[in-house]
Amino acid sequence: MRKALLMLVIMLPAMFSGCFGEDEIVAAPVEESAYPQPWERSDLTYVDADDFSRVTVNGSHGIDAVRSVFVDVPTITAADGGAGLTGDAVVHLGLWLPVIEGCDWEAANLSEDCLVPVIAEIGPYYNDGDVDALTPADRLGRFLIENYVPHGYGVAQVSVFGTGDSNHCMDLMGTDEQRGIDAAVSWLGSQAWSNGKVGIIGKSYDGSTPWQAATFGNPYLATIVPMSGLIGVHDLMWRNGSMEARGMIMHNGVYGSFGVDGDAADAENICEGYMEGYAMGPLAYLSGGMVDYAGNTYWTERSFLDRVVENYNGSVYIIQGMQDWNVDPHMAFPTHQIVADAGIETKTLAGQWAHDYPDRISGHSSQSPGRGAEAYPYTLRWDWADEMLYWFDWYLKGEGEAPVLGVEMQDNRGGWRFESTWPSEDTEYLSIEVDTLGPSSGSMIPAVTGQITFSYGPFENDTYIAGMPTIHVSATPHTTNSGHIFIEMTDDSGMHLGHAVMDLRFHAGGRDGVELLPAFSTIVAEMEFMPMDVFLSAGESIYFKVTQTGEDYVPSPAASGDYSINWAASTLTLPIVERTCDDLFQVSMIEYGEGLGRTC
Repeated sequence: MRKALLMLVIMLPAMFSGCFGEDEIVAAPVEESAYPQPWERSDLTYVDADDFSRVTVNGSHGIDAVRSVFVDVPTITAADGGAGLTGDAVVHLGLWLPVIEGCDWEAANLSEDCLVPVIAEIGPYYNDGDVDALTPADRLGRFLIENYVPHGYGVAQVSVFGTGDSNHCMDLMGTDEQRGIDAAVSWLGSQAWSNGKVGIIGKSYDGSTPWQAATFGNPYLATIVPMSGLIGVHDLMWRNGSMEARGMIMHNGVYGSFGVDGDAADAENICEGYMEGYAMGPLAYLSGGMVDYAGNTYWTERSFLDRVVENYNGSVYIIQGMQDWNVDPHMAFPTHQIVADAGIETKTLAGQWAHDYPDRISGHSSQSPGRGAEAYPYTLRWDWADEMLYWFDWYLKGEGEAPVLGVEMQDNRGGWRFESTWPSEDTEYLSIEVDTLGPSSGSMIPAVTGQITFSYGPFENDTYIAGMPTIHVSATPHTTNSGHIFIEMTDDSGMHLGHAVMDLRFHAGGRDGVELLPAFSTIVAEMEFMPMDVFLSAGESIYFKVTQTGEDYVPSPAASGDYSINWAASTLTLPIVERTCDDLFQVSMIEYGEGLGRTC
């Protein structure tokens, strides 16, 4: 049984399996690769006693003293306000270079053996809730410096405008901030000691700066590794017109304070983006959309993905927690497919952790039921430092072996498998008329206790729901611009599996709604669940609860009236894939027993 057996051998994907007949087969000796793929690492020994993962082979170079660097940003002009008025806009960074015999980093002409690529971590937190940019940061900088500088990489910690020792305005991912990031990339890639290749990695806000950098098509930017990063600010805080609680105050209430700390530079925060932030949050709440009429570009300036697809010439490694409800997994899917379809070499690592790195015990071990606890400890990836080294070696040095591109996905019970894309190409879409599922009521009111329930199942076989299920709801608002729906999916135990949310003004999905939704006009709300990879044993069922709102979504102005639902004209669609234990691979779990997988 899946829940009773512990995998004691490495289970490789079917494409790696072989057939054996009665005759003895003598295989040619295969040289062990120095760059093993993820499914080849379960018997490797990793250090698991530190705060983060370590490379299995230490580099041979020392770590030079940190350098403090200010990079001029001449593209910030008087029209931008702030430091543009004085013409001295700069971003600040701390830089660590390796100690390589015979290489003088201050020399104008260096041999090719001395040239190094740079890995940068760029964000707003240096000296703002964390160490300064000249001190290795525990959140990621120390991991990068200690693992990769000895392997011949430079590492930079960069402060965005208005934070740390960078001047100008805290622009919350706006055009000014993007120009500052681009200037830092150009400086790092054009120095005499640089091999001309820069990679950017980071999580959360620091995972959004790689996307910002990639919008320019900067020739020095060779790879980005966004972890729980934003493909756009509006995309994060609005979902089908529904706003998260932080949406209205994100710029000025949360990050704007980073640029105001009581010193003489506070006046530089008076710039276009900062002033717009006071109005754009409330306006977006009222409309549910990007408020891009009358020449307003606040939100479109902070939307990155389209420009990345159009301009970027490097590679992308997306890392996403499938239980991250700070930066939801819809930042990774369908982003992976969009970027890959544009011809950009793309890989994604998606585990059942929350807003975290792939290798941090403190965060992974604290997850609650239905939010990653069932997958722990198999969420921990002690091979992550190696994984990043192999990636950087290939894309920043041109060394090693090309990574196998695709998606490493972990299901909610902890099993890891590799898919060429996600949702996989062999996904079958099960369509179900909702009225056959026994909805408990035919209409819904805004009352807090108002809800409708129904269920599907039991499943005859072990089942993976892997992708973004949809539910198309036929709804009739009883007043103008009325209606807000939240749907949660759970299992037999009541464990959260996924959710969907929609303002009925955005019934077609996406960021573009209708200005007027007439009363008593019937629409089809094309709701899509957040990405999920869920395993259900044979005999299990799934349950749905329909309410006005849930999670941290604020009931929109559209929630002021009731509406009726025609379940006979409503359809649930589940993305189903057939996978078995033979499709799973093991990760190294030294602390819990070398080479163990999860229960299967």
